[in-house]
Amino acid sequence: MSTLEPFLLRALAASLALAIVAAPLGSLVIWNRMAYFGETISQASLIGIALGLALGTDITAPVIFVTLVVAGLLILLSRQKVVPLDAILGLMHHGALALGVIATLSLRGPAVDLMGYLFGDIFAVTTTDLYWIYGGGAVVLGVLAWLWQPMLRLAVHEELASAEGVNRDLVKAAFIVLLSLTIAIAIKIVGALLVIAFLIVPAVAARPLSSTPERMALLAAAIAVLSVILGIALSLNFDVPGGPSIVLFMALIAGISVASAAFARRS
Repeated sequence: MSTLEPFLLRALAASLALAIVAAPLGSLVIWNRMAYFGETISQASLIGIALGLALGTDITAPVIFVTLVVAGLLILLSRQKVVPLDAILGLMHHGALALGVIATLSLRGPAVDLMGYLFGDIFAVTTTDLYWIYGGGAVVLGVLAWLWQPMLRLAVHEELASAEGVNRDLVKAAFIVLLSLTIAIAIKIVGALLVIAFLIVPAVAARPLSSTPERMALLAAAIAVLSVILGIALSLNFDVPGGPSIVLFMALIAGISVASAAFARRS
């Protein structure tokens, strides 16, 4: 198969861009211990997919809308003291997934490829998807560059950062909007069930090897890019799904990194 096939070029362009965008954001997710928060938002994206299919439009805008609504709802619910936040996340995580699956499969018309939305179809990326990924990615990276230091300070010590003048609510809201946007534009590539892995697994792999936050973000991007190349190669040569193949290599690299760091500490 020629490496110049248009579908392959689009797949590479989309996944490599997403790898670079997701790396610093995923690092912040790890530092803020928000992996489960992101997972809940990603599961809710299925509701947005169902909405887009029902309206007969591109799914990206409806997914962005739904993920932002769910993120806002989670922020409000996190302020109540009746039930712990992890219980709220568990409730919404499974409830949103169930509602999304039911809504998607209940649509009338052509059969819906639910597996494609759950696990992505990297080789089905269109030119319109690339516009969303590169446009949205540029916005995410621009805002991250602007708010990088305040976000880091909140992750290290929230109360101290707030006392030093960091607008805690504004920075947190911006971070959650960026997380929702990234999840929405990543759905087509790795699907609702794997999107959060694309965000956090490279960061997990990079953490034992990094001495500074910036080094961790850069190394996470490099690991994600390597995983994309290896995952697409595996998919093309063995006819297996592209998104899961990429995440598999990310997980293997992360496992090696964490195991090596643990072994080095015992020595």
